Amino acid sequence: MKVDYIIVGCGLAGIAFCEQLIAANKSFVVFDNQSQQSSVVAGGLYNPVVLKRFTSVWKSEEQLELALPMYQSIEDKLQIKIDYKIPVYRRFNSNEEQNNWFAASDNPLLANHLSSKIIKNTNLHIQADFGFGEVLNTGRIDTNALITSYKASLKKHHQLIEESFNYNELKFQESDMLYQDILATQIVFAEGFGLKQNPFFNNLPLKESKGELLTIHAPELQINYVLKSSVFILPLGNHLYHIGATYNWNDKTNNITEEGREELLKKLKTFLNCSFKVVNQVAGIRPTVKDRRPLVGKHPKHHNMYILNGLGTRGVMIGPYVAKQLFNNIENKQILDNEIDIIRFYS
Repeated sequence: MKVDYIIVGCGLAGIAFCEQLIAANKSFVVFDNQSQQSSVVAGGLYNPVVLKRFTSVWKSEEQLELALPMYQSIEDKLQIKIDYKIPVYRRFNSNEEQNNWFAASDNPLLANHLSSKIIKNTNLHIQADFGFGEVLNTGRIDTNALITSYKASLKKHHQLIEESFNYNELKFQESDMLYQDILATQIVFAEGFGLKQNPFFNNLPLKESKGELLTIHAPELQINYVLKSSVFILPLGNHLYHIGATYNWNDKTNNITEEGREELLKKLKTFLNCSFKVVNQVAGIRPTVKDRRPLVGKHPKHHNMYILNGLGTRGVMIGPYVAKQLFNNIENKQILDNEIDIIRFYS
């Protein structure tokens, strides 16, 4: 088999790069061993504002401009629903936070994304004496539906190989590479946390941030917006809500823990006072980087080997942006944004 690209990993980064290849009519195969779990703890929320400090997300306008049409295209192509428009409410803890919100809404970078109107809380089951601020242009990507349906489509077109990639079997030739019976011109590693086992890129400073997420059933709650406080509450329909998420820098497993569950419930109960039942708990490892920027670029020795990783907690937004950056770098020789180029760690 001869292809233009081998992609290793079919998470958000891998899918975004596949979309670039499809648009350019490039041939490819994807290796995936179902080890990536980071999408399950992010909730799939796209939100252009850092709600802890009321600041703009890095390159949020450029990211949304690419991401939303890409997800619409996938919906149309696969005949699925994955993009759910939903407002985000930031719960205020004090008058000071209200004032900081008003100041932020006057910032030209945030004016289109922060409502200057304070929303009064009318829900008896939520404690929010200082009300909420509304973030505009937000929504949720159903990442599980996206990845499941996308893999099924790749499999149908004989583009998905469901097995672990064996780095030792990759053989470099003058202008291409051979992996088993696959001859490819380029290879892109989009493995998430799996990078730690990759001998070509495991020297890069990828940090593991484990997150856990609960799903609760709360018929009395009745909210149709994402509520962000010490934890977020994300409505899923049928009285189900995601509650998340934890950050653990020491545990490197995808196993759920009692400690994670108790941490989320303790924080939730500080502002939620209705009855509910925990119906599910999941965990995953987020691929994060110390400078909070993705890992994108070419291997310093192998000219046709690339990495697309480190999307962190905002993968649904940033994935399409960095995928396009990498594609244009490879195919059109465009220079990568220096904030994401892995050369910053080699110089």
